[in-house]
Amino acid sequence: MRNLIVTSAMAVALVAAVPGIAQTGAVDKATRDITLKGPQGNVVTVTAGPDVKNFDRLKVGDQVDLQYIEALTLQLKKGGGMPVARTEQSATASAKPGESPGGAIGREVTIVANVIAVNPAKQSVTLQGPNRTVEVVVADPEQFKLVSKGDQVQATYTQALAVAVEPSAKK
Repeated sequence: MRNLIVTSAMAVALVAAVPGIAQTGAVDKATRDITLKGPQGNVVTVTAGPDVKNFDRLKVGDQVDLQYIEALTLQLKKGGGMPVARTEQSATASAKPGESPGGAIGREVTIVANVIAVNPAKQSVTLQGPNRTVEVVVADPEQFKLVSKGDQVQATYTQALAVAVEPSAKK
């Protein structure tokens, strides 16, 4: 789980600083630091941990393609009946020996919570999950009308990062 958190934090930093495709500007083999330069000239330095395979194949000028996604899905479960719970899954994939560096990591967290109160004056719903209780304002009045005390909400949060490296044309 520690790798996932570190990689996810790195992904957010990379996406914010270097959207889409970047070019490697420097590779320090001793510290495993990689300096990436984005298409608008923004520069960020990241450290490749020991879990990054085939690091020795990374060269200055290689193209690094980063794809990051986040999604939150909420589903109303009329009448409830599901156990209130939090579950988490994660998966990783990495380059095979001899391939260009690259890989993917993702996680999905699902929480089922009970609707314990509905407040029409505030257009809010109080949800009791496995670890805490929160009050959520429902912006859409039509959606708010569908929610009743005793229903459940299933929230699924997904994150994924994929990194691919294309070797530089010049050797």
